Amino acid sequence: MIRKLMLLLAAGLALVVLALALAGWRLHGALNQPLQLEGERLIEVVPGDTPGGVINRLEGEGVLNGAFWLRLYWRFNLPNQALHSGEYRLLPGQNVRDLIGLWVRGEVVQYSLTLVEGWSFRQVRAALARQEKLEQSLAELDDRALMEKLGLPGVSPEGRFFPDTYRYVRGMSDLDLLKQARNRLDLVLEEEWGKRAEGLPYRKPYDALIMASMVEKETGVAEERGQIAGVFIRRLRLGMRLQTDPTVIFGLGERYNGNLTRAHLLEATPYNTYVIAGMPPTPIALVGREAIHAALHPAEGRTLYFVARGDGSHVFSETLEQHNRAVREYQLKRRADYRSSPAPR
Repeated sequence: MIRKLMLLLAAGLALVVLALALAGWRLHGALNQPLQLEGERLIEVVPGDTPGGVINRLEGEGVLNGAFWLRLYWRFNLPNQALHSGEYRLLPGQNVRDLIGLWVRGEVVQYSLTLVEGWSFRQVRAALARQEKLEQSLAELDDRALMEKLGLPGVSPEGRFFPDTYRYVRGMSDLDLLKQARNRLDLVLEEEWGKRAEGLPYRKPYDALIMASMVEKETGVAEERGQIAGVFIRRLRLGMRLQTDPTVIFGLGERYNGNLTRAHLLEATPYNTYVIAGMPPTPIALVGREAIHAALHPAEGRTLYFVARGDGSHVFSETLEQHNRAVREYQLKRRADYRSSPAPR
């Protein structure tokens, strides 16, 4: 009787060992199987997806087999591992272990959008709308409603976002990216404001941002930022009008066709610095750190005028007589490749 019981126990143990060996073999095969791909493929994991659900989906699409064993593997080996949402890039030659490694490391596909110094907010919105991988949540909102979404009701969007390259993953929205750019601008402006020169005619950091936007739009040569800021600051202190073309162009909006006329310079708008005293009411463009720094550290000197040479640089003058001579030389005898604005970036 005891002998028979021992034989039964041995047989049962053998079956268990055999079953475990078979399960291990099946699991090993499931983990090391090559993914069935004809070429590169992106798979999307959305918020709420579970590892088991995505594994089942991939089995249904013929990418892999043995979903049961893979779910079992995840449950017992990676019970606390989060599955990050986003897109994962699969390549021919990868196996299931490679796929699980991507999930464990959270190696989602990243995209990028670059906001450029000197852009208007209209250009920012157009760039966001072209990003197919971004969730478009702002398309139906006007600028006012958009700024309310950002927690800035009644604030102009012009110049309120920092020009930089921003990374994002599928599932993020245009609003998410704008929040990053807004926060980055606030941080940079705060840092630069804390290191500002003394005696500047600004009441608050926003005034410096307005000045920086004019410097940004006038500068074609980086080394001239401080000089241009110096001219504007001295004009403000003397009560002279700033008379800078980019503000006039901004005030014209979509009416500007590339040709700035004398009539435009005489037209009364809140942004026409040939007509208004002081600075315009808002920034006129996105500004980088260098322009903000220049606005807060203007170059010392006595120059009150500048005129474009036609190569992106300027001639600076202390007197109106000197300025008029420079105008005659560089404006009335323009070179064939003349340009008064910064080179495209």
